Amino acid sequence: MGSQFAGAAEANFQYWIALFHVGGSMRYISRGSAIGLALLVLAVSVAPAQHPQTRKGFWIGFGLGWGSYGISCSSCSGVGRTGSNTGYLKMGGTVSPHLLLGGESVVWVRGVADTTLTVGNVTFSAYYYPQPASGLFLNAGVGFSRAEVSDGGTISSTGPGLTLGAGYDIRVGTNLSITPTGQWVYGHPDRSFSQNFFHFALGVTFH
Repeated sequence: MGSQFAGAAEANFQYWIALFHVGGSMRYISRGSAIGLALLVLAVSVAPAQHPQTRKGFWIGFGLGWGSYGISCSSCSGVGRTGSNTGYLKMGGTVSPHLLLGGESVVWVRGVADTTLTVGNVTFSAYYYPQPASGLFLNAGVGFSRAEVSDGGTISSTGPGLTLGAGYDIRVGTNLSITPTGQWVYGHPDRSFSQNFFHFALGVTFH
């Protein structure tokens, strides 16, 4: 295997995805909503006691979470969504107290038996803080989306992708924040299908 989607390889990939996605979508959406609500409560309860918000120079952040994944293609009728673990890594520089620019990698991973599906985006991203004194930010990124199935060999494909989200830096130290975040991650790794996942994560950011 180890090549771009084509012919039988593409059919095998979509068949395997279908096995994962039959039913259960509301259960995963409910779990994601519960996680998102818990992170929102955390942000609201801790925010009044946080350290002052300052942004300058290099920054880096990473975190783990949970997300719901879906696929769209001509032969995917009736395919639902499924949930699994997510993670992200981001880093970059400070343009102003309102704006950070950098790169971000966000992934969703699920395995069954000896087979693992890994999907995600690598993007150039902007993080906008409407009020510099607040930790609330909006983020958007454009770049590449990838889907990969591994079961001893590898089928993979890469295409355009974008990411949209929001989060809150809860400043717990002069240069350290706890950062709950939510994102929608979309990609078109192959002309025959598109993919997306939304996820909620809890991370740390070093400013």
